[in-house]
Amino acid sequence: MSSSPVKVFGSAAFTNVARVLVCLEEVGAEYELVDVDFHAKEHKGPDHLSRNVPAFQDGDLMLFESRAISRYVLRKYSTAGGVDLLRDGDGDLDASAVVDAWLDAEALRYEPAVHAVFVQHRVVPALGGTPDERVIGESLERLREVLEVYEARLARHRYLAGDAVSLADLSHFPYTHYLMEMPYAAAAFGPFPRVKAWWADIAARPTVQKVAAMMAESSG
Repeated sequence: MSSSPVKVFGSAAFTNVARVLVCLEEVGAEYELVDVDFHAKEHKGPDHLSRNVPAFQDGDLMLFESRAISRYVLRKYSTAGGVDLLRDGDGDLDASAVVDAWLDAEALRYEPAVHAVFVQHRVVPALGGTPDERVIGESLERLREVLEVYEARLARHRYLAGDAVSLADLSHFPYTHYLMEMPYAAAAFGPFPRVKAWWADIAARPTVQKVAAMMAESSG
């Protein structure tokens, strides 16, 4: 492995990049963020196309897909930093499986609902279109169904995968950060006090706050 800092190719404003950055911050890894201007279509250049930007490089290793990158980062640096956000450091298969299960819930149930709202509220108007309120309403209803499950889970544990924070929690950060800037946040989270407290806990983490500031700077 190279001793040079790992590289993350992309913009901090993008949710999949922010997910990787918060993991790097959690383990205290040295990294270089190589900004890619998507508005100028830099990601369509031959070098970036070969990387499948957003991408991650550690020496000769090139990875894509933010959750795979996040797992790699956490496995590589967890022992040295004393951070075990995957719960696989002590060989506890049950604990690591629970993290995987809730990470899948985030990827397959939570993110698609929030992403659909984000696209209609932020992307469509930016492209000159009119948001589809039907899509927003249906997506918020799917989100409420997910949050009902979360609320029940958080009645028994402080975090989704147990009583210590894990990647399953932190992976929610990028899209939830944007959701909280939208007018739908109060109605979506309001009926779920445990979910609200859980999110406040995540949002208060110094690593999350640092990456949130990077997201704002990149999108501003």
